[in-house]
Amino acid sequence: MFIDRIAAVALSCTAALPAPAQPPVSPAQNLPPLATAPTARSFVSTGSGTFGTTQLTWRSEVEEIFVSGTGSTPGASIFTTSYVRTGKGASATRPVIFAFNGGPGASAIWLHLGFFGPRRIDMDDPANPQTTPPFRTIPNPDSPLDVADLVLIDPPGTGWSTVLPSGKPEHFCGVEQDAQAIVQVIREWLRRHGRLNAPKYLAGESYGTVRAAVVAKLLAGGPTETGEMTGITLNGVMMLGQIIDYSARGEGGDRGFVSILPTLAATACHFGKAAKDCTSEGQADAARRFIRARYVGALHAGSSLPDAERQSVAAELSSLTGLPVDSIIANDLRISGYYYARTLLAQNRKRLGMYDARYTLPLGGDGGDPVADDPAMGQYVPSFIGAWSDYARDILKVQIDQSYQPISFRTINGRWDWGYGPGVPGGRNYGIDLAAAMTRNSKLRLMVATGWYDLVTPAGGAEYDIAHSGVPLAQTQFKYYQSGHMPYLGAEPRAVLARDIRAFVTAR
Repeated sequence: MFIDRIAAVALSCTAALPAPAQPPVSPAQNLPPLATAPTARSFVSTGSGTFGTTQLTWRSEVEEIFVSGTGSTPGASIFTTSYVRTGKGASATRPVIFAFNGGPGASAIWLHLGFFGPRRIDMDDPANPQTTPPFRTIPNPDSPLDVADLVLIDPPGTGWSTVLPSGKPEHFCGVEQDAQAIVQVIREWLRRHGRLNAPKYLAGESYGTVRAAVVAKLLAGGPTETGEMTGITLNGVMMLGQIIDYSARGEGGDRGFVSILPTLAATACHFGKAAKDCTSEGQADAARRFIRARYVGALHAGSSLPDAERQSVAAELSSLTGLPVDSIIANDLRISGYYYARTLLAQNRKRLGMYDARYTLPLGGDGGDPVADDPAMGQYVPSFIGAWSDYARDILKVQIDQSYQPISFRTINGRWDWGYGPGVPGGRNYGIDLAAAMTRNSKLRLMVATGWYDLVTPAGGAEYDIAHSGVPLAQTQFKYYQSGHMPYLGAEPRAVLARDIRAFVTAR
């Protein structure tokens, strides 16, 4: 969550950085077992509810897991929150879903209270979301707890997870370092709970899709990757708000304009700016056909494109996106998500949310923060943060004299190591890691879940990234929702996502 827009801005300043000659090596590789660690904290509670159509009881545990940094002493304290079915239906071979958000620097609060937890935020109206307290949680029948046990992971520096005095932030604030730490957490949780032989799934959102790709490879990795034959294979990976290819971000070119067009077309339909009988799916399909038939060629032609052809292409773009022809021509046939968000409803003095275009705010009064002032983020974040303390105290029974960090930008995101050193922008195509894991394990399946109204990690970008990463398409399924970057916001899209995840987990 939230890295994608900021990363796009940051990466644009350093796109010419050379790639390292060798893959970055995590300081956490090839470490001996942890030496004596402090006593781990644990908070247990129980509950019951109906999930899907199944009535069941569950046991939750917020537990502390220590991971190594550069030596055998603990370098970080990482908290997980698990929900495990009890009583009838409980089993050591029941599927387990390990879920995390993105950032980097975001806790799992968003997936936790938005979708996976047994209770969720009471917020289902994107047009008129509640933005002032008190906020509350309500029972969440869409949680897939009926088909899998759930483990929410907060990486170091987020939630209650911290880097210990014996560790350093650079040991964990990086793509490879972070993935190594999450692998340690998953392995330790499986060992503690006797679940090494259970079906296993990863669910990552936003930057969490990068984490899922790299973790999937490391879990199944061999001695040159982890220092041992790890051999933990996954049954499935679920990516929400997918963004796995950072190799071309910020370089300019036309890829981004092509990738976002299906999302712009779907958004135009949502706001009644396209044909009266349109659907989001139909508009997106029309945009895909236009891309293949004319758009790529027109962009490639540049200034050599004949005026008549330019006018014709602009007219078709106008019918797809709802923007005036003259504004499209003024932008050289290239429409960015940011421009679109501020232009589509400009006559109504409204701007769209980048993270979810269904959310709007007045066109003026922008404070300049790309996250806090985003019409979607600015309106749905308060409910999550406001309700969390009550949820942690009353439902999870947590007693920790420490603030829970939903998002940590300066400490984590600002010093992230993409392979070029802390805080230096860069990146690569992390889909290659996932492709390696799926090639090694032909039974590993991938589900890519995308909201039609996500202007930050759009549907077309997800399709492009997967198709150009070597990921086996026969093992991959794409799912689309009437939602945004967080496809579980809204009653209808959340119910459809829940149905799709249940089907994904229970498929054999």
